[in-house]
Amino acid sequence: MNDYLKYWIPVLVVALAYYGFYAGGDYVWIGILSFPVLAVLDTIAGRDYSVRKMNNATLANIPIWLCAVGPVCLYFMAAWRIGQGDLSTAQLVGAGLSLAWMGVIPLVPAAHELYHMRGALPRTVGRYSHLCILDCTRDIGHVVGHHIDVATPDDGDTAARGTDLYSFTWGAFVESTMYAMKMEAGALKKKGKSPFHISHRVYRALLALAIFHVIIFLIGGPVANLVALGGQVLARFWVESFNYFQHYGVVRLKGAPIGRRHLWNHLGWFSRCMAFEITNHADHHLNSYQVYYKLVPHKEAIPMPSVFVCFLSALIPPLWHEVIIKPALKRWDLEFATAEERVLAAKQNEAAGWPDWQHESGAVVGKAMTVGV
Repeated sequence: MNDYLKYWIPVLVVALAYYGFYAGGDYVWIGILSFPVLAVLDTIAGRDYSVRKMNNATLANIPIWLCAVGPVCLYFMAAWRIGQGDLSTAQLVGAGLSLAWMGVIPLVPAAHELYHMRGALPRTVGRYSHLCILDCTRDIGHVVGHHIDVATPDDGDTAARGTDLYSFTWGAFVESTMYAMKMEAGALKKKGKSPFHISHRVYRALLALAIFHVIIFLIGGPVANLVALGGQVLARFWVESFNYFQHYGVVRLKGAPIGRRHLWNHLGWFSRCMAFEITNHADHHLNSYQVYYKLVPHKEAIPMPSVFVCFLSALIPPLWHEVIIKPALKRWDLEFATAEERVLAAKQNEAAGWPDWQHESGAVVGKAMTVGV
């Protein structure tokens, strides 16, 4: 398939969600039903290590813009359908779930691509498309904090070993919000302004949220507001949970260079396309301005299952720990970690009550060959 066409798959999924709300009834479930369908397809299709052959930035970015703006406007379409008063309680639940999932995939990866661009317009659109996840200040913590602190204890997106999905997600929800508030207040202080100055970005975020819900109310009434808010809250927790899989348990000395080995990649054929390469993650952390279609899959990395499989397994913590992440981290410690990182890893293993596999009989401890591994 032509590489440009692959990234129209998420556009098609959003379009089907629109059709679901237009048709009404049980069709409002179409958006959320794409989740299990994509999970199966991503698992069947297997991993994709191909390098994209794309050079036309305009053609490559059209689906990015559609998938950043489309899920936001989907809330207005949903409000219109809800305002017709013909949805049952179960169908309202389906509407909220569909809004939530479209606000996670493909919106967040598309918005992520926009606010990593250098222009003011894409960064602004990327930022405010995050209305769908109640987090229009997310780029602050992501760009300023996460890209600097990844795989260290200072990074709220990197789960320590032994942490389950549920405690991590709630903690990340709180920590990411507080971090953005703190960083913005600090930036204002440097300008000689009060940390509560009217130019604080959180005020603009709250104003945008208020306007968003006023429009929803005018279109669909209070029930539409409740469904929309439910979708936004669920989407926010869902987004935090995806960070869990891409960074879990990896360690790095604070201030040490970031290497490709410090990220988990999920290189499923469908997940790469649906998430605009956000699951092809390693190169992005080496150059945050690199466009999504020029990221090169890290073939030497420890292969991880489909991101959908990881999410579903993490809902049952023992399954996630014993079947997926412990074997991967054991190999990471023995084959990819530096001597200093192995010390940090051993401490986390001990704190989590995990085995000391570095000193097991027959264990062969290597070393990271280069900083990029």
